[in-house]
Amino acid sequence: MFFFKKTLLITGGTGSFGNAVLHRFLNTDIKEVRIFSRDEKKQDDMRKKYNSPKLKFYIGDVRDYTSVLNATRGVDYIFHAAALKQVPSCEFHPMEAVKTNVMGTENVLEAAIANEVQRVVCLSTDKAVYPINAMGISKAMMEKVMVAKSRNVDENKTMICGTRYGNVMASRGSVIPLFVDQFRAGKPLTITDPAMTRFMMTLDDAVELVLYAFEHGRNGDIFVQKAPAATVETLAHALLGILDKPHHPVHVIGTRHGEKLYEGLLSREEMAVAEDLGGYYRVPPDLRDLNYGKFVEQGDTRISEMQDYNSHNTERLDVAGMQKLLFKLDFIRAIHDGLDAEPEA
Repeated sequence: MFFFKKTLLITGGTGSFGNAVLHRFLNTDIKEVRIFSRDEKKQDDMRKKYNSPKLKFYIGDVRDYTSVLNATRGVDYIFHAAALKQVPSCEFHPMEAVKTNVMGTENVLEAAIANEVQRVVCLSTDKAVYPINAMGISKAMMEKVMVAKSRNVDENKTMICGTRYGNVMASRGSVIPLFVDQFRAGKPLTITDPAMTRFMMTLDDAVELVLYAFEHGRNGDIFVQKAPAATVETLAHALLGILDKPHHPVHVIGTRHGEKLYEGLLSREEMAVAEDLGGYYRVPPDLRDLNYGKFVEQGDTRISEMQDYNSHNTERLDVAGMQKLLFKLDFIRAIHDGLDAEPEA
């Protein structure tokens, strides 16, 4: 209904999320899907793979306002997925993370407002909660830019909201394809810290979260999906069980630059104001201005009594539970059945 004869732009659209959205929408009554990215090779691969007249490609970079402005003309909706996501890379090149994740988001939102795009959903990460690494800090700033922009725009013209999610299983550059590659090469699986926990989501979960935010969001809202978590050790043993090689060697290599023992989807401060929507949490923006004296204290919720929502205190998967989740992935089912397969694009 929302997408009937509409034009959707996906920034960073050649990545895992963009491909998942295309699988969902190309065969519907959507008018056009625009893929905006700076990688012409991936765009050409995608063009050949889908071979759809509904699919249009725009070469550009979110760091360049003009290229974003041109790509957003005539667009109804934007899913803003473009980002630098690799934690160690951002540790070594923090200003590059700022240019893409912070300034790039500023450009996307300014272009969306200028072209009166109806709805924009910005994709963020659990690493933005109590961030300790450059990637997480830049995404936390991205969220601040999103909320600040949403304050000064007419919601009847442009609605801007955001989502946060954790580890997307088998997405490009994630640990599951790495484990599979190491296994196929006869090498030990390398895990950082056996006790390290991460939220576990499928790409379909990630798309569902964005669509939920798209449908229910108001300006400045941030949505998170409730998700289970597992230790890295549990994930490794679950995968080796599926591969029928439970005694394959596993080496502990220690944490990489900027990694945390566990991730959070909501801070204590956010939990104090979050709305529980069943499978999701909605964090509304703080709509007060800077004249604090005119506001009357409301409610009796004490932040000190709240607990953040993190991958250590959410539902914890055991090996069997992790395997059940892994089997939702076509990539894993194909490997289990003895077929050659690549991870989801």
